[in-house]
Amino acid sequence: MVLYIITCLLLLLLARMGLNMHRKWNRSYVCLLGKTVIVTGANTGIGFYTAQDFAKRGAKVILACRNRNKAVEAKEKIVFATGNANVNVEIVDFSSFESVRTFAQEILAKEERLDILVNNAGAIFLEDSTTVDGLSTTMQVNYFGPFLLTTLLLDLLKKSAPSRVVNLASVTAHWANLNPDDLNYFSTSFLSQTFYVNYGNAKLCVVLWTNELARQLKNCGVTANSLHPGIIYTDLLRDTNTLVKCLYQILSFLTLKIYLFADCRRRSPNFNIRFAFSGNRERLW
Repeated sequence: MVLYIITCLLLLLLARMGLNMHRKWNRSYVCLLGKTVIVTGANTGIGFYTAQDFAKRGAKVILACRNRNKAVEAKEKIVFATGNANVNVEIVDFSSFESVRTFAQEILAKEERLDILVNNAGAIFLEDSTTVDGLSTTMQVNYFGPFLLTTLLLDLLKKSAPSRVVNLASVTAHWANLNPDDLNYFSTSFLSQTFYVNYGNAKLCVVLWTNELARQLKNCGVTANSLHPGIIYTDLLRDTNTLVKCLYQILSFLTLKIYLFADCRRRSPNFNIRFAFSGNRERLW
């Protein structure tokens, strides 16, 4: 047992060293005055700091969140930190297509342009459940919902070209076990739950969709990218049970800043921003 623990710690240390060797920093000074940006799931974690960076650069930032109270609190923090008061809150719940359509209608009615859409919102569910639309919650929140939102806003993105779509994927897509004939299939096996295979299935769909979106928009002035944001300590497991949350907290505490996990703060590498307006990424790959 002692040897096993030592081996695990050494592997974590090597992984951490590897991450540090490949870490890159966002040093762009691009100004976004006059630009409009939507960041979904912007009240916490990666989405929050992405939105804050956009606000710092002068953009009009729309925080697209499920919980109004948390979104308003995030807005106040961003305005205070950046001095940019042009930060708005809109409500959207990706587990409901009606909510997504309502949100899109409001954006189209209020906004004259949309320069950057960051599909950041997502969650891991370890129990099989269905949404009000009768689809897998995991698949709808992480893939179907963002797919619908992007499709509904495409005309506005084209109108605002050059514009960008940035889709948050995940390294878990590498060990997905997707069934093309049944995207709503949810595996309850121990291995699938341990390695987040269901979540990986949804993120694989995000990657494949983004590839095709980039191809179709090649000559439209709209760039589509998908990315793995790195190993970040956020509340991605907020919708799981208490036991899983506790185990995640313990693991994060043991490894945070020492071996593997990185806390989601400004010093973490901000791949979202780099993909959003880097001049050398005109295409996905």
